Amino acid sequence: MLVSGIHYRTVWLAGETVKMIEQNQLPFSFQIHDCPDYRATCGAIQTMVVRGAGAIGSAAGYAMAQAFLAGDDAALAKTAIEATRPTARNLFYAVERVFAAGLAGGAGLAVAEAEKIADEDCAACQAIGEYGAALLPENCRLATHCNAGWLAFTDYGSALAPVYVAARQGKNPFVYADETRPRGQGARLTAWELYGEGIAHAIIADNACAFLMARGQIDLMIVGADRVAANGDAANKIGTLEKALAARYFGVPFYVAAPTSTVDAACPSGDAIPIEERDPVEVLYQSGPDENGVMRTIRVASPSSTASNPAFDVTPAALITGIITEKGIFKPENIGQALLP
Repeated sequence: MLVSGIHYRTVWLAGETVKMIEQNQLPFSFQIHDCPDYRATCGAIQTMVVRGAGAIGSAAGYAMAQAFLAGDDAALAKTAIEATRPTARNLFYAVERVFAAGLAGGAGLAVAEAEKIADEDCAACQAIGEYGAALLPENCRLATHCNAGWLAFTDYGSALAPVYVAARQGKNPFVYADETRPRGQGARLTAWELYGEGIAHAIIADNACAFLMARGQIDLMIVGADRVAANGDAANKIGTLEKALAARYFGVPFYVAAPTSTVDAACPSGDAIPIEERDPVEVLYQSGPDENGVMRTIRVASPSSTASNPAFDVTPAALITGIITEKGIFKPENIGQALLP
């Protein structure tokens, strides 16, 4: 995707340094963050400098390659990288592939495998855009949750990729981007992407989606996924489940967009997906620029209260209309077919 006319991937390897767009600073400041070793890359994943299923996967693959390049203990590095974010399947998928390549052929093969994974992620998301755009009629009003655009993948994105393709086809889509508390990825990242693409959109409060569905103002909803179980259950950003329930009640088609690297064939159902619990600080505080452009963090909740902060929930396959992959659109119960050669 283009930023001020320059093409960027979300994350890439330059020599032995992993570079990534600093997503914690968006949309107020566009910065490139450098990670000189795998430990720094692990820290960037944990603190969500880089976030989103595919982008995490590419970053984790590069981190594993960094360990081989530096001659670090690869097994210890693998354990550390896999401990950064427990829910996203793409992270484990990438680390396993690069680790195996490094053991077989050293640092050179590890780097080549990491680059291959990043390239595959781009190609898969591009195909998702083509398949998903066919679902969008002209002047479609679409809702999405969190950020599953190009910032969440190495490029193109998953849930937003069909929107970008449809816009280029002249279909004139309109997107409702819910704010996505507690970190505001919809209000900050999805809206920033859509503005940059010239796509009409509105930021809505997290609890406004059902109201708009009830009024017939949403034609369909597409979300991303951080892990899809073998039975079609899908884990995504917390708040996705309630959107799926509302969509079912009001008859709004509800799609999940995810590359096959997000599908975990070894995970029988959503009950087996680990759910990350993040720091309560994310719920209690918010950050943004003051009137002078200085980033400030302020408490927005009761000073005497604590918080619970599950990062993901699981949407049962029964609530999902279809899963858009790089191999086509599948019924949730048939997602295993997408993994066949």
